[in-house]
Amino acid sequence: MHPETHLALHRTRAADLRAEADAYRLAAQARRPYDIRTRLGWTLVEVGLRLVSPRPAFAH
Repeated sequence: MHPETHLALHRTRAADLRAEADAYRLAAQARRPYDIRTRLGWTLVEVGLRLVSPRPAFAH
């Protein structure tokens, strides 16, 4: 393969990878508000588990 052709293919692929990385970065930033939903979900799971688990009986 001619060196110029190889270099052109490399530059094209590098540009594609940069565009893909930028798109991923933007998508990751758009997903950040769901962090609160995740924390809330796990908190609800924890509360549910505490409600279901047996509690020791207190003797008066």
